[in-house]
Amino acid sequence: MKIAITGGIGSGKSFVCQCLHRHGIEVYDCDTAAKRLMRSSAELQQQLKELVGEAVCRDGILQKAVLAKFLLASDAHVQAVNSIVHPAVARDFEQSGLDWIETAILFDSGFHRRIYIDKVVCVSAPIEVRISRIMERDHITRQQAMGWIAKQLPQDEVLALSDYEIVNDGQRDVDRQVARLLSEIQNRK
Repeated sequence: MKIAITGGIGSGKSFVCQCLHRHGIEVYDCDTAAKRLMRSSAELQQQLKELVGEAVCRDGILQKAVLAKFLLASDAHVQAVNSIVHPAVARDFEQSGLDWIETAILFDSGFHRRIYIDKVVCVSAPIEVRISRIMERDHITRQQAMGWIAKQLPQDEVLALSDYEIVNDGQRDVDRQVARLLSEIQNRK
């Protein structure tokens, strides 16, 4: 069974994945994989050079600042980079042999159409908790954190498209919710 973990920035997906790891489940991390592939794949680097310009890679090293500047310039640029990186990540996941995948933009980017998924788990948290987590983690202002949140699908829309919810509000026991989720999934197999 292929299961996706998703949720907006600051919802605590990584924390939920750590809980899953304690239960013996390895989760494919799309962000980490995308960075690894952009650093290591000559084919991906060539495609990025053709799109962004030669300066995006120097001596086989991805120039993050150049890529970030390109991405921040427009939504069209984000979509163009995604159209290069997402297929590579999807192939990498399919070849990984893993059943669980974590991606913040599963629905936003249409990634759910690139890979086969049986069930989707949405990690949710109240907006103020998310803002606080993002500000603390990334050392940014409240306005910047809200800007990142605004770039993603609203949490209620992601929840509506998901099969399960884990509430990571700092109050409820996430590990207990994960154990209950795993039990439910096991019973459906």
